[in-house]
Amino acid sequence: PLNSLACLLCRRAEADPDICGDKREKHGLRAHVFCLYFASLLSQKDDNRTGLMGFRPRDIQLAVSRAAQKVRHCCVCGETGATIMCCQEDCDRWFHLPCAKHGACVTQYIAQYSAYCPEHRPHLELGVTPEPETECAICMETVDDRETYGTMVCPACKRAWFHRDCIQVGAIPAAPGHNIRAFLPRMFIMGIRIPFRLDNDSFAELGERHSRCNARECHYPGGREEAEEEGPWELLLCSSCAAEGSHRRCSGLRNSTASWECDSCAGLGTGMRQSTRVSLGWGQCPGWAWQSPCAPGGLRAPLWPGPGPGLAGP
Repeated sequence: PLNSLACLLCRRAEADPDICGDKREKHGLRAHVFCLYFASLLSQKDDNRTGLMGFRPRDIQLAVSRAAQKVRHCCVCGETGATIMCCQEDCDRWFHLPCAKHGACVTQYIAQYSAYCPEHRPHLELGVTPEPETECAICMETVDDRETYGTMVCPACKRAWFHRDCIQVGAIPAAPGHNIRAFLPRMFIMGIRIPFRLDNDSFAELGERHSRCNARECHYPGGREEAEEEGPWELLLCSSCAAEGSHRRCSGLRNSTASWECDSCAGLGTGMRQSTRVSLGWGQCPGWAWQSPCAPGGLRAPLWPGPGPGLAGP
């Protein structure tokens, strides 16, 4: 029988809050915030005051019932009731959110809340390996001898190595010349949920919408820093990281093309079985960047504060 204090979706009474978020309860239903957002059979309503975090009680109960009826076994723990499906097309693996870390699954805490099984998870593939006895830039303990699920390399400098668990708790390595704009978006894509921080000036620039054409050759007469509101010279931001942009014509895109992915993210395979239309807030909103359903105000509240009033994180 299910523990009376357990989340209906992951079936755990206790779970890592850095992975699952806070536990919310309403109308007799109890669930972790991110278990709700990653559940493949659930969709949130526009008004997050509806039901539990914008998810209707009837829909939550139906998702739980379907998961049980179809005997969806978690590909990590083997137990039934898994509600998160791998986003790779034709993959039928399911898992519980708390099992993701133990099974080397990736859950992306951005925009579409996509999830991937161990086989189909994105890889940085930067073509670098650590020197023997390389230490984690955060805890100073030795890392693995290659890039693995648990050992990651900074995508900005390609020299600093760290453990996934260390970066997950929000200990951002502050190396000279550290490119936070290139670093954080890739971390989100790799499944890192970095907790809210207000005391680091490095985050300030994330509040600014990227406004430069990064195409190999920019053909706009006004230059890379200028763009028009529509047409061939409208600047599209990468639909996965929002850290690079391109005029439509500079990347050979039609005027009807609504989304674009930079070369780095295309190589990570971030566009599989998900909408490429970026939600407002995922790098698209002037003054704010990325959203977090745990922040005050629900899904509409930003994760990283840009120019404007500060927010208190979860």
